[in-house]
Amino acid sequence: MKGNEAIGEAAIRAGCMAFFGYPITPQNEIPAYMSQHMLDKGRIFIQAESEVAAINMVFGASAAGARAMTSSSSPGISLKQEGISYAAGADIPCVIANVSRGGPGLGSIAPAQGDYFQSTRGGGHGDYYVIVLAPKSVQECVDFTYMAFDLSEKYRMPVLVLADGMIGQMMEGVILPPERSLKDIPKRSWTVGHMAGTGRDPRHISSINLIPAELEAKIKARFERYETVKKNELRYEEVNTASADIILTAYGTCARVCMGARKLAEKEGIKVGLFRPITLWPFPYEALAKAASGGKPILTVEMSMGQMIEDVRLSVLGNSPIHFLGHTGGIIPTEEEVFAEVKKLLKI
Repeated sequence: MKGNEAIGEAAIRAGCMAFFGYPITPQNEIPAYMSQHMLDKGRIFIQAESEVAAINMVFGASAAGARAMTSSSSPGISLKQEGISYAAGADIPCVIANVSRGGPGLGSIAPAQGDYFQSTRGGGHGDYYVIVLAPKSVQECVDFTYMAFDLSEKYRMPVLVLADGMIGQMMEGVILPPERSLKDIPKRSWTVGHMAGTGRDPRHISSINLIPAELEAKIKARFERYETVKKNELRYEEVNTASADIILTAYGTCARVCMGARKLAEKEGIKVGLFRPITLWPFPYEALAKAASGGKPILTVEMSMGQMIEDVRLSVLGNSPIHFLGHTGGIIPTEEEVFAEVKKLLKI
């Protein structure tokens, strides 16, 4: 399957009940796929009039009890940030897929990773985070999208699947997870509305609270939940870091490139490790610090001017030299380019 189609199929199998989207390259196959298969199953698909409308429809559907999702690409995700902030402020679970492209502004339709800051620092206004999962393959598009629905429900917060345009457009074989019956998905006890015959009062879900002390208490309680996320949901991949002379750090497509560069190095007897964060938020700071213990040099490879590198620096706190190789505008680094940089840094 294409990565985009895999995201759509995984969402359906995870029990997505309502999808609201808007077309933008390079994620168009997601709403196209959902427009057919959600309707085939009697579920809700709406092509909204805008990205702003789509994310607010997600808010409403989720508040009413549905597993809801939207998808877009970088400029469209920017337009959704207000709604994502509202969802975070109202503790609304939802899933957002971003198949990222070049920027800023309209940029290009080619793959890029310039959305890291936006994704991992909240993106909208106020104090909040969203869980960010970064697949490096079509299989991981399936696995992480499927997982995203459960994580969003468990912690009552938005979860973002951040796949760059290369991952979304490439095609690979996948193993699909079992399809969940909507009857087996746990019902939410906090949704809006009045349930006839239950004696339950109507509920109103909102992110607003005009009493400062109450709002602060609500935000502090949310950040305590974030600490639980950090404790329980850190995910990363580590390859040969213990014996490495240098460690590559990358995510998404760049991680695939770095795996190829590592194999080139291996053929010449050069020991190169790879550290790949899978959860970009929460970021695995301690695990990377441990991998780089002893002052091992780190080469961070990104399709940006350097954004994840800030978290790499925070991980090692000056205890390891950090170097950067980056491209932007839709240019993807090559294995040979990364390997050449490794040899240059190791003075080989």
